[in-house]
Amino acid sequence: MAYVQPFPARNAQAPAKTFGPDLAVRLVCPDCQDPVPNIREEFGSGDLTFANDEGDDPSRVGAAADPLMEGMEQLDTSISFRDGGSGLARELQRTMAKGAAARAEKGTMTAFREIATMCDQISLTKNIQDVAKQLYKRAEQDKILRGKSMDAAVACVIFIACRQEGVPRTFKEICQLTNVPKKTIGQCYKLLEGHFNLNSNKRPASTTEGPEGLLSRYVNHLDLPVYISTAAKELIKECRNHGVADGRSPISLAGAAIYFTSHLYGQGKSAKEIAEVAGVSDSTIKLVYKLMYKEREKLAAKEAIDSGRAVLSRLPPISDK
Repeated sequence: MAYVQPFPARNAQAPAKTFGPDLAVRLVCPDCQDPVPNIREEFGSGDLTFANDEGDDPSRVGAAADPLMEGMEQLDTSISFRDGGSGLARELQRTMAKGAAARAEKGTMTAFREIATMCDQISLTKNIQDVAKQLYKRAEQDKILRGKSMDAAVACVIFIACRQEGVPRTFKEICQLTNVPKKTIGQCYKLLEGHFNLNSNKRPASTTEGPEGLLSRYVNHLDLPVYISTAAKELIKECRNHGVADGRSPISLAGAAIYFTSHLYGQGKSAKEIAEVAGVSDSTIKLVYKLMYKEREKLAAKEAIDSGRAVLSRLPPISDK
């Protein structure tokens, strides 16, 4: 089976086909190249043991190989300090520290641990972690982010991995997570985008990339019912159809939609509460809400209003100043 390199470069030539091991091995006669008849190879659990006794679990073969660690030394060497006062241990430690390859692999392993820690903090799946690690490894191999800090590279690959897997995370959320400035993440993103064909591995475009993808998470953090998220998605669609709040950022649009629908359905949340979850100022949410309020009769779902579940009079009034 041929292996496909993740995140191919834009101008890279088609690589030569490489093949992995085929476990369906047959014995072939070296003279006539025909399969040898009446010979059958079987591998039992006894072939996988480390001792003669079978025991309860004879098949102790270790964990599966990690493709992210391919070509990297996964074992560590430690030099003991006990050398009888000869100074040999210190010299060995200096020699080991001079190894450039060892330092590079150690830095990559440290970055992998940092990616896993950061992804766990915001509840990202292992699949997203693996995509981020693959991209980081490819960037290290091609020396694209030379001169950039490891924190900046980690923040950028996490942001790209979220986009690749259709899991929306904004620049502000990544900045708060990694303490890396937005400008630095943007610079790293442009370097990676200019070198790699990021769209080749990207999932088909969906609503998860816009404000609709942010609603479920924001609603969950605010302890609002699920139908508020559904109503807010319909509200954003109507805003697009009527040209309301065009050009606004997805974060402010999602926050204003939750503010609008939560009051409309009698589950009102303050702009300050929503702003803390969305990571924007409450004045920004109120500004977008003001645009929605002016067109409230067009934007509100007529079926919900006719059934009495939604009441326009519940919406907080706005000042004309």
